[in-house]
Order: sequence, then structure tokens, then C-alpha cells
Amino acid sequence: MKRHFTIGMAGHIDHGKTSLTKVLTNVDTDRLKEEKERQISIELGFAPLYENEDMQVSVVDVPGHERFIRQMIAGVAGIDLVVLAVAADEGVMPQTKEHLEILGFLGIKKGIVAITKIDKVEEDFLSLVKGEIMLELEGSVFENSPVAMLDSLSGKGIEDIRQLILDELGTLEPRDTKGPFRLPVDQVFTVKGQGTVVRGTVYEGSVKEGESLIILPNHIETKARQLQIHHKPAMQAFAGQRAAVNLSGIAKEEIRRGDVLVSSEHFNVTKCLDVSLRSSSDLDHIVKQRTPIKCYIGTSEVMGRIVFFDRNEIGAEHEEVLCQLRLEEEIVTKRGDRFILRRPSPQETIGGGWVIDPMGDKYRFGTKTIEELAKKKAGNPKERIISALMEEKGLSIQDLIKRTSLNESEVKTVLDQEEFLSYSSGYYTAQNIIENVTEEIYDRLMEYQQAFPMRPGINKAEAVQAMQDAFPKSLLDFVLKRGEEEGAWKRNGQFFSTAVFSPHVPANWSKRVEGMLQAIKAEGLQVKYLDNYMEDAGIPDTLRTELTYFFTEQRLLVPLDGQFHLSAERFDEAVAKLKSQTADSFEVGAAKEILGLSRKFIIPFLEKLDSERITRREGNIRVWVK
Repeated sequence: MKRHFTIGMAGHIDHGKTSLTKVLTNVDTDRLKEEKERQISIELGFAPLYENEDMQVSVVDVPGHERFIRQMIAGVAGIDLVVLAVAADEGVMPQTKEHLEILGFLGIKKGIVAITKIDKVEEDFLSLVKGEIMLELEGSVFENSPVAMLDSLSGKGIEDIRQLILDELGTLEPRDTKGPFRLPVDQVFTVKGQGTVVRGTVYEGSVKEGESLIILPNHIETKARQLQIHHKPAMQAFAGQRAAVNLSGIAKEEIRRGDVLVSSEHFNVTKCLDVSLRSSSDLDHIVKQRTPIKCYIGTSEVMGRIVFFDRNEIGAEHEEVLCQLRLEEEIVTKRGDRFILRRPSPQETIGGGWVIDPMGDKYRFGTKTIEELAKKKAGNPKERIISALMEEKGLSIQDLIKRTSLNESEVKTVLDQEEFLSYSSGYYTAQNIIENVTEEIYDRLMEYQQAFPMRPGINKAEAVQAMQDAFPKSLLDFVLKRGEEEGAWKRNGQFFSTAVFSPHVPANWSKRVEGMLQAIKAEGLQVKYLDNYMEDAGIPDTLRTELTYFFTEQRLLVPLDGQFHLSAERFDEAVAKLKSQTADSFEVGAAKEILGLSRKFIIPFLEKLDSERITRREGNIRVWVK
């Protein structure tokens, strides 16, 4: 399956992020008048970097100025890999360090260090500059990252970093395209004649044109009227892609940055979150109990307060603290989502972490609450098993024991619940995974039938191979058989199709095809080449092979050789006539006389009888076998 990734350009203001993005993509992401006048990035900028049949890569250029930290967090939250731009003539700046810490809090694990503007430094000093920069990056996500030396103006090192980006992305697992669709909105605008459009990075799942969607947290129903990926129309958008979605029936004022576009009510809308928090190592001010905070999660920015249960304040200790965020507005989140906390005044990054439970409750101060939060953080046995199965789709009991650190008894107790089922000699999966696979198979059957309406269905091997990267083969075999038994689809030999599907000629060609079949039938046994009939009927070359296959499979025509095709009705009539006027065997001459055919037609006709095992040739005679 095609993989979709978004990479981020981060770093201090004027360290060459936008210039590097432009030289890699040929797109100037500073599109606003104010950005061009001030020569700094204010809003997020997006551009397509690379695409082939296996991978599509987008770039987000995040603002580096400290006043635009909100946009920086919103941009980085949805990316898979970060390119950190550090100017060779300035090195790591204070703002760079804050960006580094934010990236760590957001769980970014893959990075590339781009040392920019190398033409501004004497070549002899470049190795020294590189050493100093990497020394400053020790302890960050970039400590062991590959390094690219480049200059965007002269073009030095540009192709090297392009290849380095692709190599690093090649080692990453793609985002989950099978779960419910989620797109945190970071831009809202209107297009004349089209209406409201939102943009964002698809966090998970996928969305199709025409699909019903929900805008959270306000639960507004809408539809994806049209989709675009980098200004190009698309029928579907997948996790990891930057997407613009034209929404139907929604005014621009009804949606804002921070809202989330989803395909189901699966996601939590909440104002109270149990979290795991680490404070910033550069924290200048003590954070006290119920300190006002700004919480950044996804693309939302919400005011709230922090609540501790085992202390009254934190400093720059950087140790993990289990606590709670009580927000003033509802947000959309789920377990495992990353967040950043900043102090409104004086402005600074407090810290960041991840959501343990999006639906937190009110707890008493004390160690008992911390113990309960620690259990939540570890996850109960069921949550651990679901998490492992969602990653691998199907596992044995022994595999689950290894992956969850549970004992055999705990694993079996959970697997006995109705949400789980066994398949393929001791392997287990979850019911919602079965539902996802079933939906994926059904969608593929529908797409194949629309593309090839004259074929009996998709070949099983082809269907399994196309999905084997996402799901184990044994699971696909199980779902295919189960779907067949339950009537979700049907099987004809090695071909699968939806239950109500029958191979048919496309409606726009049916009249011409019917006329052509009637013409062949009217000419009996002395027909022209099939191509001649197709040409007379105006059938294009691109459709002829598919039509010939369809006629043969549906036994509308009987091929005598590569050129002549008889109406099946006329062929059957001729066989019956020949059989009624001959004994147990006959010679070619007798067949010619009975059917009134020349040698040009009788030889292919009799050879067809042999190949169909209607007759058996013995020297100069043919013997009826059925």
C-alpha cells in the first residue's frame, strides 16, 4: 500500500527553513503579504516534496519566531520526521533549544540535522561548526541523527538531503489508515462558488469524497464534498497526508482551528484529562497547584489549570508527574495523544507529555490517586491486548504474553470476552479489526467491479497480495471465508465479488454490443473475424480484449480459433444437427455436407468439438464421446 508522510522544517527564525523548503519543493510557503514584507513565517506553510507509486511526502514549514509558537506546535504535532535547520554562521540559538524540547514532548523520534548557509562559513571551519552544533544537540531527539551540510542559495547538498529524507522515511512505519478518520483542523477558509474548506494533516484513518463526517467538539454533521491533496483533486485522503476538505452545509463561522473532523463518534470530547507530564529543563518559574496554563493538543489551544495530587508545585526537575488538566473548553483527544503546556504570563513552555485517560474524573489529593493513575498509565490487561492487536492485527497467546507483559491466565481471561475471536490455529484478533478487514475487502471488491464490470470478480490471490502488507495472510483468508459464509460476498472458483454482482457490459456500450451479437448470430456458422464485427459496431481497441474475454466466460460466443467466434446458440444447434445425422462416428466430408461448410470453417469447428471433448479424433474419423 502507498505510504504517506509529512515532514516538518523546524528551527530558529532566519535559519533557512523556508528557503530550504522552497529549493526542495519549488514552492514558496510564505504566501501572506505580511510574511513577504517582514521576511518571516507567520502561518504554517505546506508543500509537496516527493511522490512515486510507493510513497508520498509533504513538507510543513513551521514558524520559528517565539511569538508564533502556537503555529509551530500545531504544525509539528502531525508530522513523522523533523528536519532541524541550524545556520552554520549562528549555530544553536535559544529558540532552537525550545523547539527541541517541544519536539521531544511531542514524541518525535526521527530527525535530520540540516546545517544551512554553509557558504557563509570558511570551508576549513565547517567540521568545527558541525561539532559544536552536535554538541549542543546532545540529549535531544537529534543527538544521533544524520547530518546534512547545505546551502539553499548555491544548491550545495540539496540532493543529498533530499535522498537522506527519503532514506529516513523508508525506515518508518506508516500511520494507521484502517481506524476511524481524524483530521485536526489548522486552517479554515472559503472558496468562491465552493463554500467552506478546511485543511489539516490526517492523523489516522482515511476519508473518501462524499463521505459523511462529524465536526467535533460541537457534533456538527457534514459531508466531504470534495478533497484536494496539494491543490490537486483526490478521491481519498489517507493518514499522513496534508488534505483540504470542502465541507457541505457548513458556514466558515461554524468551524475553527482546533476543531477535529472525524468519521465517527469514536473519539472523546472532554475538558478533564489525566496525563503524564514532564516539565521543561529550562523552566524559569515554579508551577504551583492550579496554575493557569495553555494546553496545545493537536491543533487546539485551550486555557485551563493544572491539578496535582501528590505535590503542590513543580520546577525544572524534568521528572514524570502524574496529574490532571482541567480545561475551560472541550477538546477532542484519546489515550496516547501528545500535548504541550505553556504559561500564559510570563510566557514560557512548562512542559509536555501524553494523555493517560481523556475522560478524567475528580480525585482526592494523596498517594492512592497516584497509584490509580499509575495503573491507568500502564493500561489494564484489556487495553494492552487491544493495543498489541491493533498494531499487529493478529497474534498468538505466546506473542501476546511477550508484548503485553501479562501472564497466560490474564491473557486468556481477556481473550474469552466477546470482543475477541480465534482464527487460524491459535491466533487471535479483535472484532473491530475483523470489521475493518471486512470493510476493506468489500471496498476493494466494489472498486474492482466498477473498473472491470465484465470480469467475474477479483482473483483471490490478487486481493490477498494487495492487502498483505496491512494484514496477515491467514487473517485475510479467514475473513474472506467468513464473509462468503455470511453472504457479504460470493465466490466463483478463484474469483470473489459482492453478493449482488453479475458481470455485465457497461451501459454506454450495451446497445452496440447487443447489435453486434445479433449480427454474428444472423450469419450462422460462416462468420467474419470478430474484430471486423467490433469495428463495424464502433467498439474501440481498448475494450475489445475485455469484451472477448466476457463473451467467452459468459458463453455468449464460442471461439473456434483466435479469429472466428460463433454465436453459442448457433454452435449448439450445429452440434445437435451433426449428431442427429451421423452414427457413433463420422468423417470430415460427412460433416461438411451436413453443415454446408467449406474446409475454412469445418476444420476449426471440428477441432473445437475435440477440445471441448464432445468428439474424439481417431485417425481420419471422429467419435462422439457425449
